[in-house]
Amino acid sequence: MTPEMTVGTMPTCIRAYRRASQAPGCRTVRADRRWPQIAAALGELRGRGRHAVRIVDAQCACGTLLIVAARHAHAMGFTGIEARGIDHSPARIGRARAAANRLRDPAIGFRFEVADTVEALAEEADFPADIVLWHDQSSGGLQAGTREAVTAAGDLIIGDPAPGTFVKAAA
Repeated sequence: MTPEMTVGTMPTCIRAYRRASQAPGCRTVRADRRWPQIAAALGELRGRGRHAVRIVDAQCACGTLLIVAARHAHAMGFTGIEARGIDHSPARIGRARAAANRLRDPAIGFRFEVADTVEALAEEADFPADIVLWHDQSSGGLQAGTREAVTAAGDLIIGDPAPGTFVKAAA
């Protein structure tokens, strides 16, 4: 932190991360309607004896939810966590990378990148993630191919603002 950047002027995303990183399920993360579904999905995977998990967060913004989900997975006993955050904003991805770099956990691998959501999710189709987080399941306002790209990118899709989850149809 630079001398001119005090806690009062620190970017909101970093302050939110610091609060969220204290414990999974804290107020910042609990405010996200996807958190209960994320925790349940991780619990289900762990209950099946899984030791590794891949989580992709499309439109991850500053990465707070993804970082807390990865830390929660490790606390649940996952020994290999691959977490990929995608966003179109270089500034938000920069904040996410800075937050992830402060964590010193060899069990968690973070990758945050500036990319087009549809193109980045299309890359995931070859080796689908266990969990894909995204923000808009409604049909209005979606870029062409978004629903298809999200569905192909992972086994379990947890979306917001629409309540609930949907699972990729079996091929």
